[in-house]
Amino acid sequence: MSRFEEAKSIYARLGVDVEKALNKMKEVPIAVHCWQGDDVVGFDSREALSGGIQTTGNYPGKARTPEELMADYDFAFSLLPGKKKLNLHASYAIFEEGESVGRNEIEPRHFAPWVKFAKERGVGIDFNPTFFSHPMVKDNLTLSSPDDTVRRYWIDHGKACVKIAEYFANETGVPCVMNIWIPDGYKDLPADRLTPRRRFKESLDEILSIPYDKTKVYVTLESKVFGIGLESYTVGSAEFCLSYSDRAGITPLMDNGHYHPTEVVSDKLSSLLLFNEKVALHVTRAVRWDSDHVVIFDDETREIAKEIVRCDALDRVFLATDYFDASINRIAAWVTGVRSLQKALLFALLQPDETLFSMQENGDLTGILVLQEEMKTAPFGDIWAEFLNRENIPADYFTKVKQYEKKVLVKRV
Repeated sequence: MSRFEEAKSIYARLGVDVEKALNKMKEVPIAVHCWQGDDVVGFDSREALSGGIQTTGNYPGKARTPEELMADYDFAFSLLPGKKKLNLHASYAIFEEGESVGRNEIEPRHFAPWVKFAKERGVGIDFNPTFFSHPMVKDNLTLSSPDDTVRRYWIDHGKACVKIAEYFANETGVPCVMNIWIPDGYKDLPADRLTPRRRFKESLDEILSIPYDKTKVYVTLESKVFGIGLESYTVGSAEFCLSYSDRAGITPLMDNGHYHPTEVVSDKLSSLLLFNEKVALHVTRAVRWDSDHVVIFDDETREIAKEIVRCDALDRVFLATDYFDASINRIAAWVTGVRSLQKALLFALLQPDETLFSMQENGDLTGILVLQEEMKTAPFGDIWAEFLNRENIPADYFTKVKQYEKKVLVKRV
């Protein structure tokens, strides 16, 4: 008997259908963020990264051109099982030589190379307006700015992005998740918290006033608890974003690094799923703060995945990765993070949920504790290895990454 068959029989004795789990796993799409490949630089303004976020490290080989980023994306995808999507920021628009276009004037044509790339690989595209790292971010304010010119610039950017998102959906045949996050806030205690939030609300209302197909474009709104340079007050707080999403009928997005240290997204998911058709997640890893570390197979990533599966919501939760580490090989970071999320999802699919639910309903809390602990040492690794094998993906990706580094990345100067 092979290791997989033996592991499969062990799970069967625990009431888990491994084949059902594997079949579900291969259908779960994950949007892989482009900004890990070039340290969130993009191709438009090439401003220093700003807006409450930063990348640290200077590992050699970051992508400098669209062609290099696409090549790195391709290589990373070759090492990832399951379904993928591209996840782009607006700052990754591709202009013709000599062309200069403001973010308030970008058009679908500036993303045609990305559409061609996605269609050739049979994947969809998710999208994010880029409200940071730009001269028109004044005093850490965009859509909430008291300056009408600044606010108008970013409203027009948001409208342009809705049109681009619909273009992606039409071209790829896959719905596009378009996520709005702004870095607006203040470093020290503000005198007036209400007025910036009122302006943000009005700006969002105007962006969403343009017609778009809501079966093709899912606009999401992402909150944040604080950022560098806006430690004391964030306009787009959790309460604001959840309230606005509910009122406007758009989709809430939770980034698990954007909450207070004692808050966990895994505990929030069931509440949001009760009241929303869809929920979106940016999966990251916060180390003491919103540090966007590479996702690993840790407790909270597993708990997030288990909650999605327990709620029977794999088709209702939009999953995307969001982190950026320039201190290590960027492709290894990409692959490690996405595989870790996929491991967590497969781990969740291999839990005896029906048994656990029954125990809870019958008050057998001791039995829940014992069985949950037993599942931690079930032969999960053999099932993961089988998933990779069925997807024709190598288990040892690091050797291939190091070869690519030696052949391609170190030659970039």
